[in-house]
Amino acid sequence: MDIEQVREYCLAKAGSAECFPFDDVSLVVKVLGKMFALIPLDADEPQIALKCDPELAVELRERYDGMEGAYHFNKKYWNTVRLEADVPDGVIRELIDHSYDEVVRKLPRKTREEYFG
Repeated sequence: MDIEQVREYCLAKAGSAECFPFDDVSLVVKVLGKMFALIPLDADEPQIALKCDPELAVELRERYDGMEGAYHFNKKYWNTVRLEADVPDGVIRELIDHSYDEVVRKLPRKTREEYFG
């Protein structure tokens, strides 16, 4: 996947929106105001930072060379996925889904029920 495909996939998720809250090169994708992805547009190598269950995060880092703890994030919960490395496109989509689900799951129940039914 390239940066644009990743961006489009993230924005296709219900309630998602993009913004640049940190600077003009760090594209953040949020669901109902909570970040689930960060795409650094100025990175030497295309990548995305995604939230992840801590146990799964460790397992993924051991399995793929293209995955590591996310820079400037709590590495227990966030992974950086290098898009041109050994992580298959299908796994990247699953990781975006997982990050989105992790964030939605932690939204207040009332918010989840109002927005997602």
